[in-house]
Amino acid sequence: MPNKNRKCTVSIRLTETEKQTLEQTAERLEFKSISDYLRHLHNEKFKDVHAPIEYTLPKRSVEVFYKTEKGTIYCGDSLGYLFNVAEEKSVDLIMTSPPFGLVRKKSYGNEDSDKYCDWFRPFAEGFKRVLKDQGSLVIDIGGAWKKGYPARSLYHFDLLIMLCKEFGFHLCQEHYWWNPSKLPTPAEWVNIRRVRVKDAVNCVWWLSKTPYPRANNRKVLAPYSDSMRDLLKNGYVAKERPSGHKISKKFSRDNGGSVPPNLLAIANTESNGSYLSYCREHNLEIHPARFPAQLPEYFIKFLTNPGDFVLDPFAGSCVTGMVAENLGRHWACVELNAGFLQGAVSRFHDKGKQPEGENPNASQYQIWAPCAVDIDESEVRVIEDGGLTRPASNKTN
Repeated sequence: MPNKNRKCTVSIRLTETEKQTLEQTAERLEFKSISDYLRHLHNEKFKDVHAPIEYTLPKRSVEVFYKTEKGTIYCGDSLGYLFNVAEEKSVDLIMTSPPFGLVRKKSYGNEDSDKYCDWFRPFAEGFKRVLKDQGSLVIDIGGAWKKGYPARSLYHFDLLIMLCKEFGFHLCQEHYWWNPSKLPTPAEWVNIRRVRVKDAVNCVWWLSKTPYPRANNRKVLAPYSDSMRDLLKNGYVAKERPSGHKISKKFSRDNGGSVPPNLLAIANTESNGSYLSYCREHNLEIHPARFPAQLPEYFIKFLTNPGDFVLDPFAGSCVTGMVAENLGRHWACVELNAGFLQGAVSRFHDKGKQPEGENPNASQYQIWAPCAVDIDESEVRVIEDGGLTRPASNKTN
């Protein structure tokens, strides 16, 4: 008896050979028709996709730690907030940086990626629950090296694929946070064996439940370059570029700034800001992996309006909450470690104060062209064993 829920039909064009192969395979596997065989393939492929995640929450998983005019800091498991406190479809932006240290770096296989994704799945379910239909999920996530040799873990790419394929998120656009002040690490492969360059870029995945989340790049414009300012002043002759792109007269219109690239140059150089001073004065634990205020500022301005709601479920020292407060957004930060939160409250003592050190508009960083330093290749040769053996000295090969 046919399933009454099957109200949709699909027409598929096949070659005669393809049709015969499907019929023979369905008959061999004792399916009554090609349709039954195709439904079987679909059910086997997607039987676990979007299945509800069972997660036993403790009775008291989160509690209010601190409140401001616009937001609240919660202490405890953020799963408790996502499933017990927050209302469904109540969040405009989730801006967060989950712990990177949960990756188990192995010398073989992808066990590290599998374990990280398994750990992340309940959070992904919670994110999907609380996020508005046109809201955004932004995840800053650093890469990792496999233990013992110069090869990269794929855990952050596997996480991205899992979020899209299992939970139905769309990758709106990847961003890359370049930290110009990053030290040349990993030292073993960069400084000693000289077979890798320094790892100075984090991936930032911008995802949404829809391909059309709320956004406006006019809110995050960059200053025009000197050449563009000259063009705006002196005019531009509309013509076709050698690449084939046709540049119209609209190209010379002053829009107040240029559309920024998806490379975010933000130096993470805080060493004596008010947060650090407060922690030192009160002998409090300093969060070891704080992202700079300009990172959440960019996405909060780009993807939300004043009065919207911003959530950071892995809040650390609550940089996201501080920025959201200063920008007039409602917000919530959730952090498991109460020690980190004792210092985090200092970020809200002087409301309206420029966060953490230097004026972001005064910082510009130069990206050198490849091979900008002239090297005598008769003196400097490639390392034939690719860094398999450690050099006897630290001299450049």
